[in-house]
Amino acid sequence: MRIVFAGTPEFAVPSLRALVDAGHDVVGVVTREDAPLGRKRVLTPSPVAQAAADLGIPTLKANRLGTEATDWVAERAPELGVIVAYGGLIREPLLSGPKHGWINLHFSDLPRWRGAAPVQRALMAGEQELGVTVFRLVAALDAGDVLTRDSTEFTPGTSAGAALTELSATGTAALLRAVDMLADDPDAGEPQVGEDTYAHKLSREDGLISFGAGTSADAALAHWSGVTPEPGAYAMLGDDPVKLTELRPLDERLAADLPADLAPGEVRFVGKRAVVGCAGAIGLELARVQPAGKPAMDGAAWLRGRDGKADLA
Repeated sequence: MRIVFAGTPEFAVPSLRALVDAGHDVVGVVTREDAPLGRKRVLTPSPVAQAAADLGIPTLKANRLGTEATDWVAERAPELGVIVAYGGLIREPLLSGPKHGWINLHFSDLPRWRGAAPVQRALMAGEQELGVTVFRLVAALDAGDVLTRDSTEFTPGTSAGAALTELSATGTAALLRAVDMLADDPDAGEPQVGEDTYAHKLSREDGLISFGAGTSADAALAHWSGVTPEPGAYAMLGDDPVKLTELRPLDERLAADLPADLAPGEVRFVGKRAVVGCAGAIGLELARVQPAGKPAMDGAAWLRGRDGKADLA
């Protein structure tokens, strides 16, 4: 099938490569414009742009899908448009340009977690079974008929970055099945059923974990999972943020040795490891942290530098 692909981040790349490997004729790729990265803010192509260049596929870089994008896609006469985390909305007349319209690989079990950050918000809510859905793109947000679904079970403490990497592989299989379905039956698809929820885009403030406010270990770990690696989890040490690069549930030995008087937000050594107290007389291991203005370091090394004491609000 002749396909135009729209996507931007690293976890969209497996879908692009899978379509090519399956023998589909990907006649064009639309991605976001080069963005400044790193300390030197060097303009860098998106991961999808780099993959398209490797595959020799013509690419349009655009942050807004207006007249230029509509004309560019029309010139390629695609039968189908495929979008995976492009980072922008597709509206008419581009939406109805391809013969079979557009399909979207979305990283949730729709209609749950429609919106920009489905994996992150699902993890923050404590969900461990995360879904992928391939659906027909319509004018309403993430509301079109469903073609295929799949799901994966994750262990508590899996970061959003790790979950997205795994789901991108699961999603490619669901995407290829959906394309085959449309080839056999252009009218395929079933309406979404169930209560919808919205996955708001994350801000830096979403990364704050308030241990001292009575947050349970399960809730803190779920919160950490959803905001890692972006926008990044942190707690406050006085007026300064401490980035929580790696947070872990306690193993059986650490849990057995946990002091009964460890207060929520208090950080102490349990054995040789740094542990922060949570509500319910349970704690979490601060495996790796990044204090303000310093590089990331082992949590135990950070706590030793503070004479074995710290309080995270």
